[in-house]
Amino acid sequence: MTLVLLLTLLCLAVPVYVYFGYPAILWLLTRGLPDITHRRGEHKPTVALIISCYNEEDVIREKLQNALELDYPQELLQIIVVSDGSDDGTDEAVKEFENDRILLIRQEGRLGKTMGVNLAMEQVKADITVFSDANAMYANDAISKLVRNFADLDVGYVVGAALYTDGNEGASARNENLYWRYELAIKAMESRLHSVVGGDGAIYAIRTKLWEPLQQQDINDFVNPLQIIAKGYRGVFDADAKCFEETAGDFDREVARKERIVNRSIRGLMRVGQVMNPGKSGVFAFEVISHKLLRWLIPLFLLVGVAGSVVLAFSGLGLFKLITVGTVLMLVLTLAGHLSKNRNELPTWIATPYYFVMVNGYAVRGIVKALQGRTQVTWSSARNNETRNSGVSDQ
Repeated sequence: MTLVLLLTLLCLAVPVYVYFGYPAILWLLTRGLPDITHRRGEHKPTVALIISCYNEEDVIREKLQNALELDYPQELLQIIVVSDGSDDGTDEAVKEFENDRILLIRQEGRLGKTMGVNLAMEQVKADITVFSDANAMYANDAISKLVRNFADLDVGYVVGAALYTDGNEGASARNENLYWRYELAIKAMESRLHSVVGGDGAIYAIRTKLWEPLQQQDINDFVNPLQIIAKGYRGVFDADAKCFEETAGDFDREVARKERIVNRSIRGLMRVGQVMNPGKSGVFAFEVISHKLLRWLIPLFLLVGVAGSVVLAFSGLGLFKLITVGTVLMLVLTLAGHLSKNRNELPTWIATPYYFVMVNGYAVRGIVKALQGRTQVTWSSARNNETRNSGVSDQ
């Protein structure tokens, strides 16, 4: 019983550490540090903006107009659109723009975003490459804000702030907004301490010379930054480099997106596993293990912790009786959310536990698929109401 107690406490402590302890430690470690711990400058290198898309006819015109109106010098900015076998008129919409700054690259066969990025990078000659999604609308000075950070020669990648400013006021959007504000605060502290963990497919930039072609199963905005860290560079967060996008606006599409991200990211982390070695990456190892690896494994720790709590509750330990009752209540609320006809209209007291349980449940599915060698390599917009292509590759 002592062993069960110790194992249960350990497993229950991990989620508490990840969600609360890790941010608290970051705060303590960054106290007294300046807001910016690297050098910035106003130089204007050449930039390639890569926009990845699949069936984005509804937003691609707005995105290209947004890109053409950025305040970065026109002669220094090339815009590359990678269409991964789009069949909805996306390519035709891009061709409507008779502008020699816009290059359309079509990838046949639905090979996935990462292979599309690989294809686009073969055409890039610019000093800096910025990666974006079709639905991410940039603030006018976003590119300028990103590239100023490369004045520090130790900086290899820069992550901007993707902000949700859509009309989706449902429960899914509220929960995603709350989670993302929490994430942005962590990114800022990680950046001050060493490096922000991972990029953001909506807005992040790299030194082009640091690019390495990726494997099809890699999630590009996570593996690519890890490769850059492994080369000895830093990755920083710039909260002033902003873009704006809509949330998925729907619970089911949002949690399915989490499954895909975990499925591909956990494999990618293992592929660049040297970044978890403090002897090679220093304090960044602490960041990536705490922020990513342990967070992905939270569902497994919770399963063991809850099972242990049930056993200990029957042994008469009061604390674990409370934990067991709390778990049952959360599952009842989750079931109520699941059975609801309109999950996006759930009250917060049901929506929050439902969102938490579902996201972690789908994360487990992503982990299991990764362990089975099944990696999702294609994607559809989370805003697309059509049934998703599972895009699972048994490799």
